Amino acid sequence: MGAMQILLVLGVVAAAGLVLFALARGLFYFAQGHRAAIEGTVEQNQAMQNKMMMARVKWQAIAIILVMIIGVTAAAS
Repeated sequence: MGAMQILLVLGVVAAAGLVLFALARGLFYFAQGHRAAIEGTVEQNQAMQNKMMMARVKWQAIAIILVMIIGVTAAAS
């Protein structure tokens, strides 16, 4: 395994960690929905849920692209 592939694997691990972080934060804001309704901060809560969903999708896409690059470089060698 070359240095490039090791860096790519570390990138996948980092991206997967960020996916989990965005997922956890999104679930936290989702769980706070009832409290936000009581406090009158529903719009802010929904905005944060959407922001975390978009972050999760972005990091998932990055992780998938990195895995594809690893596959291409492994097949080429």
